[in-house]
Amino acid sequence: MIFLNVLIVFAHPEPKSLNGALKDFAVQTLERKGNNVKVSDLNDMKFKANLDREDFLNQENEERFNPIMEQLHAAKTDSFASDIKAEMEKINWADLVIFQFPIWYGSLPAILKGWFERVFANGFSSDMFQGKIYENGFMTGKKAMLSFTTGGPEENYYREIPDKDPNKLLPVESESLKFSGFEVIQPFVIFNAIMLSEEDAEKNFEEYKDLLEKI
Repeated sequence: MIFLNVLIVFAHPEPKSLNGALKDFAVQTLERKGNNVKVSDLNDMKFKANLDREDFLNQENEERFNPIMEQLHAAKTDSFASDIKAEMEKINWADLVIFQFPIWYGSLPAILKGWFERVFANGFSSDMFQGKIYENGFMTGKKAMLSFTTGGPEENYYREIPDKDPNKLLPVESESLKFSGFEVIQPFVIFNAIMLSEEDAEKNFEEYKDLLEKI
């Protein structure tokens, strides 16, 4: 049996939320199968969401701030800020990364969007200038999965997606994960979370358990 190193990136300010319960459930399910699990609870960590000069300990150009070029320089000189380096080390350790979050205003929570901007740095996860993208990206060989909830019903989100393909709901899947070389597993989605009944919640958790165990 193969055991995995799994990183769960959790982005919800309330530990007792449905997202918090899904995160805890994933940890328990995966560890019960012998996998190693680490959690980055971004709100609990007070993770800084904005990409700025403070991200770089040794700026290449102090007169004009160019984030992409500074990321490349930091990757070459190992000079990222400590909180970024800590997350990068977790990603390097992980075979699988699960992102647990709610869709807010049609997109990722700001803290998770900021995590991607700062941690998925050019030169670390990919290098667009050297062609290290998609199947040549630095994350090749790793898997990623989105697990998220929505406040509204399913039809609201599939209005422009007639084939109801959950892979098309969020651009982060292709623009950040696949772009970096991750193999992206089918996302787990709970729609209309506000109106979720106890019976439906139990069914959803059973579905999530089956998905996690198959991974």
